Amino acid sequence: MSAADPNRVILTGENPFIRLSENDGDPNKTDASFWRIIFSPAGMGHVLYLKSELTENRWCIYSDNIAMARWLQSTVQGMLNAETADSAIPVIDAEFAKSGDPRHFWTERVVSRNEEISLTWHEIGEPLLIHTEPNAVPGRRYGVCTVLVPALSARLVRNNVQAVGQPWPREREGRPFSTCALAFSESWTEPR
Repeated sequence: MSAADPNRVILTGENPFIRLSENDGDPNKTDASFWRIIFSPAGMGHVLYLKSELTENRWCIYSDNIAMARWLQSTVQGMLNAETADSAIPVIDAEFAKSGDPRHFWTERVVSRNEEISLTWHEIGEPLLIHTEPNAVPGRRYGVCTVLVPALSARLVRNNVQAVGQPWPREREGRPFSTCALAFSESWTEPR
């Protein structure tokens, strides 16, 4: 039996996310998908897909590699959230920085010409290692192997205004989880 995954690796990186709502079970008031890509057919880079009351409930895309952001829209990110697959959404040029210790807190900063955004995860939980094969779940043509680290607290701030809502506890694979998580060592695959 081979230890190597038989599928083609299409990207490797990180994909922490924040999903905030005012009440548990309400639609998300903020939906943020952050990517730090180390390897992809469109190169390395960062991208933030963000929809919030802070963006007037419209999707905004910030990136330092537009080709990679568009490729991600047409593949994994577009599969995860079909609204983000729209290539008519403009991509805003931005710079990115990170800080923290993922055992305690983690912050990603996004700075564009007119905006400064920070995403912070804290009250960090126990990591889970998730591995799924392509097409194992209906509608998910890609597989993933990732370390998900739940965050019971998170916040998103744009130009010194904090998004409303909060994360909510969840359960995943019988273990404590959250609507917000750090996703490190994330690799996505497709069938050969």
